[in-house]
Amino acid sequence: MASGPGKPGEVNRKAKELYDEAGKLFEQNDFEGAVRLYTDAIGKEPDYASAYFNRALAYAILNKYGEATDDANKVLQIEPDSCDAPYVMGIINEYKHDNAKAVEWYEKSLKSNPNYEQAKTRLAALKEKMGTPGAEQARPAEKAKETGNKTVTEEGQIKSVKWFTSDSTFADLAGMKKEKEIIHDNIILALTKPELLKAYGKKLGMGVLFYGPPGCGKTQFVRAIAGETKSKFIVANINEIVDMYAGNTEKNMHAIFEQARKNTPCIIFFDEVDALGTKREGEQQSTMRMAVNQFLQELDGVEKNPEGIFVVTATNQPWDVDPALKRAGRLGQSIYVPQPDYKTRKAAFAYHTRKMPIEKGLNLGRLARATMGYSQADITEICDKTALKVAAEEDRTGVKRPIKMGDFRAIIKKTPTTLDEWYSMVKKDIISKTETQVVDGKKQEIVKEGKLSAEEKARYKDLIGDVKKNSSELQKLMKKFMRFWAMYLF
Repeated sequence: MASGPGKPGEVNRKAKELYDEAGKLFEQNDFEGAVRLYTDAIGKEPDYASAYFNRALAYAILNKYGEATDDANKVLQIEPDSCDAPYVMGIINEYKHDNAKAVEWYEKSLKSNPNYEQAKTRLAALKEKMGTPGAEQARPAEKAKETGNKTVTEEGQIKSVKWFTSDSTFADLAGMKKEKEIIHDNIILALTKPELLKAYGKKLGMGVLFYGPPGCGKTQFVRAIAGETKSKFIVANINEIVDMYAGNTEKNMHAIFEQARKNTPCIIFFDEVDALGTKREGEQQSTMRMAVNQFLQELDGVEKNPEGIFVVTATNQPWDVDPALKRAGRLGQSIYVPQPDYKTRKAAFAYHTRKMPIEKGLNLGRLARATMGYSQADITEICDKTALKVAAEEDRTGVKRPIKMGDFRAIIKKTPTTLDEWYSMVKKDIISKTETQVVDGKKQEIVKEGKLSAEEKARYKDLIGDVKKNSSELQKLMKKFMRFWAMYLF
């Protein structure tokens, strides 16, 4: 947080106290709380320039550009020579895509303070984006070099957008009939039969958030959607989007959406979106906050002109995704992808063993029972390891034989589910628990609340219910019994 212009030492004492408290909330990324306290400080001291300035920053981060502009203008009224207020105005106009106006404000900031490095850097980045001469000044070198057919990206360079196609279809996804129906109605139809939906007034674009335990098919769904619809898709890697150099993160994000708009129908896939769209009250650097703001702006652009652009995201922890991303029109459609049930596990084994030399009459239902509580990824790993086990045996002995139940049993014994640990880890964060503590020599039960709000508990009750169920000692015992029974009895 910038300290802002003004002379805090000369202001009303109560206003200064409120200002300091607001600053603490700002540093904790509680921007809405900071706005409230800055407003209270301004109520005590109407010409408190520092409070207006920092409230403008908070408003800008919250995407309330009108309010941010009003506050920045108020700072300029109080302190006409301020360099900080024009800098904020530059950021606001840049996010509103009024680049010419943003350049004017950055230049005005530098006129007041020629050594203002942040304004220099953003101005250089913006001029480069606009193709204006002199963009290289005050900016890290950005170069690309060719290595064969591969472009190597060096620090500071805007990443190229990578396109993918997929041969995967819903047939490659075992089970999950309910989830497939939801996706077919919400996405597949819009991409394969746009005229049908247009006839009913349906917009042909949307944002979707897949959520659920890890390894249960969220990413595979995206590839299947692309394959089913023969659509191109962009895998937006969060680590490649976020760039330490000022302005690059926003440009990377914008480039992805620009390419999608030019190549509709198109799917943009953000995996582990919580890494980008983390709640803004959490610990977060300014670079990431700017990335979130740009993401919000791009999603709003899709909402206004959605024809053929589908933004599909996935996360294991939806409660960590910024609420602003999840509102209607952005990632308003949430689809839960649960751990596989018995039918899905059986279908998964049938799919993965379809080309394997298995013994006649191999009991796939028994394998499904033996892997109660396992993820789709766990089952894939079991099948791969079992095939490798028998292939390696043939290589050593020269004897070819079919894969038997005993081979699967040996691998399952050595391959625990990855979900039990995940459920236990998540439970600590999201579910209230009662702890016994000794206070003044007396035992007291203290309820420690999870980090979820009442709204989030209602929204993700299906996942939360599965977390509670699968992390309970009774359920763990039942799963162990079922696995043992299937492995050794029937």
